[in-house]
Amino acid sequence: MPAVGRIKIRMPHTISRGQVVPVDVLVTHPMETGLRKTKDGKVIPAYFINGVDIFYGGDRITHCDWTIAVSANPFMTFYLKADKAAPLRIVYKDNKGGVYQETVQINPR
Repeated sequence: MPAVGRIKIRMPHTISRGQVVPVDVLVTHPMETGLRKTKDGKVIPAYFINGVDIFYGGDRITHCDWTIAVSANPFMTFYLKADKAAPLRIVYKDNKGGVYQETVQINPR
């Protein structure tokens, strides 16, 4: 099983200044609800991402509150207007205090 918190970001390789581009993000996380049980009847504790922040340059451009209703290894897509050369940073936080982040540099032509 891959390490919890591994993040993959996929977006176009070449971007024109001002272009709106799709950004696909996948994070490895079990996203347990706290409602499932093991074969021997023990409850699997809740373990899920409860917050996502996306930063472009020094600005937070969005925040998402997630709950147990999100599937394991969540995938999301959003669109970004690439109007400056700046880092794009994705930060996930889970209910056990884990913080996972990945950064890519955006350099529009």
